[in-house]
Amino acid sequence: MRPGGLPSTNEHVNGHMASEPGRWSPRVLQALPLEQLPAVAAQIRALLIEQVCAAGGHLGPNLGVVELTIALHRIFHSPHDALVFDTGHQAYVHKMLTGRAAGFARLRKRGGLSGYPSRSESVHDWVENSHASTSLSYADGLAKAFAARGQDGRWVVPVVGDGALTGGLAFEALNNLGRAGHRRLVVVLNDNGRSYAPTQGALARHLQVLRQAVAGPEPGPGRNVFTDLGFAYLGPVDGHDLAAVEEALLRARTVGGPVVVHVVTVKGKGYAPAEGDATDRMHTVGVLDPATGTAAAGSAAVTWTNVFGSELARLAAQREDVVALTAAMQQPTGLQLFAERFPQRVFDVGIAEQHAVCSAAGLSMGGLHPVVAVYATFLNRAFDQLLMDVALHRLPVTLVLDRAGITGPDGASHHGMWDHTLLSVVPGLRLAAPRDGATLRELLAEALSDQDGPTVLRFPKGAVPADLPAVSRAGQVDLLTETGSDVLLVGFGAMAGACLAARDQLAERGLSVTVAAPRWALPVPPELITLAAGHRLTVTVEDSSRTGGLGTVLAQTCTDAAIGAPVHTMGLPRTFLTHGSRAELLASTGLLPDGITTAALAVLEAARRAA
Repeated sequence: MRPGGLPSTNEHVNGHMASEPGRWSPRVLQALPLEQLPAVAAQIRALLIEQVCAAGGHLGPNLGVVELTIALHRIFHSPHDALVFDTGHQAYVHKMLTGRAAGFARLRKRGGLSGYPSRSESVHDWVENSHASTSLSYADGLAKAFAARGQDGRWVVPVVGDGALTGGLAFEALNNLGRAGHRRLVVVLNDNGRSYAPTQGALARHLQVLRQAVAGPEPGPGRNVFTDLGFAYLGPVDGHDLAAVEEALLRARTVGGPVVVHVVTVKGKGYAPAEGDATDRMHTVGVLDPATGTAAAGSAAVTWTNVFGSELARLAAQREDVVALTAAMQQPTGLQLFAERFPQRVFDVGIAEQHAVCSAAGLSMGGLHPVVAVYATFLNRAFDQLLMDVALHRLPVTLVLDRAGITGPDGASHHGMWDHTLLSVVPGLRLAAPRDGATLRELLAEALSDQDGPTVLRFPKGAVPADLPAVSRAGQVDLLTETGSDVLLVGFGAMAGACLAARDQLAERGLSVTVAAPRWALPVPPELITLAAGHRLTVTVEDSSRTGGLGTVLAQTCTDAAIGAPVHTMGLPRTFLTHGSRAELLASTGLLPDGITTAALAVLEAARRAA
């Protein structure tokens, strides 16, 4: 059943010893005496360390919320009461306590447990969008819905981090929640002073002042940002003191209006390599040795992010006008080296992509060339600013989109598959997708030299492949093979290598194949249209949505130019893709060499039969 009422259950508590991992549940937790809870917390931490180090995932955030999540499930009654986890990467403990501990053996693997809340997994999961700063808006709507349906006995409890609270959407929600007078709404502020890195901005300073106040479960006597917005304020509370957290949550239930419970936690609590992690490398981890917290052997390949970061720092040494912006992800987007060398030229704006892009417009108006480095999936949030604040003013701003295409185990909300579709409608924008490290360096330099409008570079997550040199160049199109006449394979960005392998397979069947890699795909290079006109079939291959991607735009351009040869587009389907490895998901969508070959042969055969 979907969330909406308490599910039926035949579980029972055998005495009060029911804290084994396989038997954890909200009902069991509520029956345990307080003195047994530290043992449960220790079991959960041990299981987190064991399973996340084996599979990879979000380790630090979950270690920090063990006691808090136990208390939430003891004081509130999920799913009758709605627990809404902002971002969701800290919901592993919630999953363990709602009957999914055994599933962690296949955490973030295809067909296995999601790394975020998932409505298909459990009635206890209300929200699975893992973009930050949303929980308070969901909570506002849920509270209004419960009231409208006469369900006045149901609590709504959003759990939001101090990092997520820097997002503009969170402030929009606070503005409405404080005036709505929701009687059964408790905002739990999980304050660990960090998102990926230390939380930035005036709000972070304000929370630091509050953290230094005298802790207590009673409403504080002084004013703060929350009380001024209409909330009662409880805290700060030691988030690792179960008795204190429970007392504060119980007190919150008696306030009779919207209330903020300020809980102070330590990211990575209880695991030395994570608790003392100043670089936040333990926020999200790959496979680790749990005893030492060090990466497994063979996992230190040079990544696309590494290449971008080192090249940007090199170019910035030659260009004093180059500045960089990040939305709370300086290290994950490759800006760490730039920040070390030019600390006054990098700006961390917090989880605020809209502000980052609009601020970049101002920087550009002031004579600088800003580089906005974000994950591709998070560009969605700043589309209006890109369109109306950057492109409309024809400003030279460069966006660098990491994790473009299939990202793998993080799932639907993190696949970077929407950006190309959105970008294709922006007038004056130039879009490139490098195919290897060499072209990434070249295209980044070209982007920084462009003074005519916005430029965008996109590249995937993971190790950068070996360089794929061009045999020749036609304008903005690199030819990776000699020119053929039967099939033109257009490999966009990281898909160029798969097209080369497919070319060999098609050549074995006697077909003459050209492999082209457009350097700049938007606007469509005229040389690509000329190439398409010279082949019986053009197949475009991209690891972004087929809807509005390179293939769609090229096909429309060829139609406008009255070119009759068909253009077959291969890309990601118009659906939400689940989690799994990049190779698995590319194979399932036909974007590996065998799939490309099969598609090209099928289109040619269909054309032969129709002739």
